[in-house]
Amino acid sequence: MTRYLITSAIPYVNGVKHLGNLVGSLLPADVHARFRRQTGHDVLFICGTDDHGTPTELSAAESGENVATYCDRHHAIQADIYRRFGLSFNHFGRSSSVWNHRLTQHFYRRLVAADLVEERDHQQYWSAVDNRFLPDRYILGTCPECGDGNARGDQCDHCGALLDPLDLLNPRSALSGDSNLEYRTSRHLFLRQSRKVDCIRDWIGQRDKWPTWVRSLALGWLTEHLGDRCITRDLAWGVPVPMPGFENKVFYVWFDAPIAYISATQEWADIDPGRRDWHQWWWDPSDVEYIQFLGKDNVPFHAVSFPVTLLGSGEPWKTVDVIKGFHWLTYEGGKFSTSRNRGVFTDAALDALPADLWRWWLIANAPENADVDFQIRRFAHDVGKDLADVFGNLATRVSTFTESRFEARIPIEGEPGPDEIRLAREVNDRLEALREHHENLEFRRAAAETRALWTLANRYFQDQAPWELLASDADRASVVTRFAANLVALCAAVSWSIIPTLASQVLAKLGSPSDRPTWPAGPAIAYLDANGGKPIRRIPPLVSKLSDQEVLGLEARFGGG
Repeated sequence: MTRYLITSAIPYVNGVKHLGNLVGSLLPADVHARFRRQTGHDVLFICGTDDHGTPTELSAAESGENVATYCDRHHAIQADIYRRFGLSFNHFGRSSSVWNHRLTQHFYRRLVAADLVEERDHQQYWSAVDNRFLPDRYILGTCPECGDGNARGDQCDHCGALLDPLDLLNPRSALSGDSNLEYRTSRHLFLRQSRKVDCIRDWIGQRDKWPTWVRSLALGWLTEHLGDRCITRDLAWGVPVPMPGFENKVFYVWFDAPIAYISATQEWADIDPGRRDWHQWWWDPSDVEYIQFLGKDNVPFHAVSFPVTLLGSGEPWKTVDVIKGFHWLTYEGGKFSTSRNRGVFTDAALDALPADLWRWWLIANAPENADVDFQIRRFAHDVGKDLADVFGNLATRVSTFTESRFEARIPIEGEPGPDEIRLAREVNDRLEALREHHENLEFRRAAAETRALWTLANRYFQDQAPWELLASDADRASVVTRFAANLVALCAAVSWSIIPTLASQVLAKLGSPSDRPTWPAGPAIAYLDANGGKPIRRIPPLVSKLSDQEVLGLEARFGGG
């Protein structure tokens, strides 16, 4: 049976992430990891924080902490937030770990041996006020593409253009604001990516499961941007460069960060070496499918630059089989903004409402093929309709009726009739479609098919009206109630990957396994006509619909409206 290695883009350690970051990689990766575990597969789900780079140094300086202390604190904050969101990582590591330092230096030595690293003089900005070279993100200026005045030296957040610091107009230091910058020469190491163009093009050509737009983005980057890349920076915080003359430099964050997927697995294995072996996942495994979940800004580095490192090493490292990319989630027609406190950030989201409400809406509206705009009013309407009116109402109605009219036990009497045979046939079809959507990484379609199952169950219970049958045909009422109760459990089981807390609450009340419910296999009739005599408990309302006043409060709190 295929084993699944799943990674989501490693978030920068600085700052709490917003909902766009969550749905752009972390959450769909978790949904798929949960689904694969439900279907009996061995899954390794790895993530961590990207602790290096200029954003971290700048944030630490602003907070008045040394960088290591800052990273320790914010790694713990992010790990706790993701735990409360139900993200089921096998391990949540760090790019600053000793494992990643060791492995990054190993890859560097392998690339040197393959003649893929070269020393070059590199023109950089120098600030006399700061008395230092300024790496890319230490420089701000005007974007030559769109004119935004706060573009960074590596990328413009306004238009997305990838930049070199020398491209910026009116450059200034992000540390001091010094605009009297001068060019100076610094010695750096370059990864000779241009020598691997044909290798990477052939490799991409073999990745037949990538979404079309992801493949196009990767090939476009390969054609337009795969020049040799500087992989060192004049910084103190990062993975040291093991080479004489480079004692005051570290590796570029985009060189060492993807390596952390592997090093975090090594750390995970070292926690329990008697039962875990990282080689089985990364060292030429024949039965592993590797899936990366990424926002579209991360696709080029993972689809081109990181494979240069892996393939260029000459070692049998596992490379990605599927890249599942996501577009942007915007907020009320604009961008999320930390500085303006505009948008829903993950810590505030959990303070405001239970995690499953956010999980459901984000997966049901995942930006898989285009950008999606998050709106508080639309969110409130959708979760109220789907989770309260459909799924929650189903669970409460069926369990309450069973408790009050059948002494809190699933009735055993009666034989299924034509209506139940038709119901089971439709459930079979929907389960097959739902499984295919999950397997094909079609998250919006998976959520829609899940909702359709909830609707089917509600319609069956309402149309059959067992409360009206009790007096005239008690056996028939028992059959309908039994099928309805088991249908609630089935709906909860297949919803667990998206809304694990709510699904587990329902399954626990129905006396079913709730920690990791197995995916229904075999004819649905066997599930729906089972469990006669099994005790259950009433399921209280799962979700409260948001009032108009609560919606206004959320809009004010998160800067919408």
